[in-house]
Amino acid sequence: MPEVVFPLDSNKKFTEQQIVGHNRWHPDIPAQVQVKPGDSFRVHCREWFDGAIVNDDSADDILNAPLAGVHVLSGPLAVEGAEPGDLLIVDILDVGPIPQEDSGPLAGQGWGYTGVFATRNGGGFLTEQFPDAYKVIWDFQGGKATSRHVPGVSFTGIVHPGLMGTAPSADLLAKWNAREQALIDTDPNRVPPLALPPLPDSAILGSLSGADFDRVAGEAARTAPPRENGGNQDIKNLTKGTRIFYPVFVEGGKLSMGDLHFSQGDGEITFCGAIEMGGFMDLHVDVIKGGMATYGVSENAIFMPGNTDPQYSEWLAFSGTSVTLGGEQRYLDSHLSYQRACLHAIDYLTKFGYSPIQAYMILGAAPIEGRLSGVVDIPNSCSTVYIPTAIFDFDVRPGKNGPHQVDPGMGVPMSPA
Repeated sequence: MPEVVFPLDSNKKFTEQQIVGHNRWHPDIPAQVQVKPGDSFRVHCREWFDGAIVNDDSADDILNAPLAGVHVLSGPLAVEGAEPGDLLIVDILDVGPIPQEDSGPLAGQGWGYTGVFATRNGGGFLTEQFPDAYKVIWDFQGGKATSRHVPGVSFTGIVHPGLMGTAPSADLLAKWNAREQALIDTDPNRVPPLALPPLPDSAILGSLSGADFDRVAGEAARTAPPRENGGNQDIKNLTKGTRIFYPVFVEGGKLSMGDLHFSQGDGEITFCGAIEMGGFMDLHVDVIKGGMATYGVSENAIFMPGNTDPQYSEWLAFSGTSVTLGGEQRYLDSHLSYQRACLHAIDYLTKFGYSPIQAYMILGAAPIEGRLSGVVDIPNSCSTVYIPTAIFDFDVRPGKNGPHQVDPGMGVPMSPA
């Protein structure tokens, strides 16, 4: 096992650990761990709510989730010799649930969860159809996930970090804050909001204290969206064996990671939509000097996916176009066409006995494939959703005998908004 450079004790809160991580992006958050090019090491990661979500049959914890405190990230890690303009090479050697802890109160100890936030807390991709808070618990055994809340489904985990990235420079941070505030200003009272501005409340900033803490807390960017530094990209294919090339904006790069997922469908459409968990990452790092200019990677990471994805070979695909549910034509709106494809898949699965929210949770957690299938044929964009048929315990394909009827069981816990 590689040396653990960022340890976490499952019996302690994130802010009580030997090394305290962070939940905001800012160049002045100190790196408390130093590694060298060529090093391999292990990092422990806590699930993004630091234990606030529990293994039960209520969605009250999702409804009242402490959103101001996310994401709790392990890092920053400084890579010796990395300078602005370089590319940081990060190899994911291994990633998985909390090692040797297959039961316990923390997500990652043999279980994980998928949630849908109430609209006022950010909603999800289909928040107009699902405005309340929901939660599904998934149990891990033999590398597969099953749930008492969504019976008749099991699938192999496609374990990956939802969030990993380097620290922004001061100029890049200022650019983020300016452009996101300008967007907020177009509709400042929108629910859910258009973006999340800096928020000192619940900020965790590593070893900073006093006046430095107060200044950084007022400037630091939230970790919710993906940005030029990588960040919360939620790419399900960042699995074991992946190599990622991150732009370096500050001395040492200041790499951070977290938000581990046992599995996820493309788009993480339920928002809290992967199977969230804590766990570990084994990483190897190196540096390409001047790599940003050499390879034209001035912003946004590039990556080579790993080859450990579940080997599903048969799929049932659903398409959607850029026409609203009310029949309004939109021009090449791929976001809308993907929504419509997802809704068509949900409608189909309800014919087998699932409730709409159970079907929605399947699309968020299972390793579905989402694709932009046509983006030039005006006025309609076409998006597609591919569901692996082998995840179901029954034949989900259309047939002459009609759809099999699954027992929906206890269903998905809901807490009204």
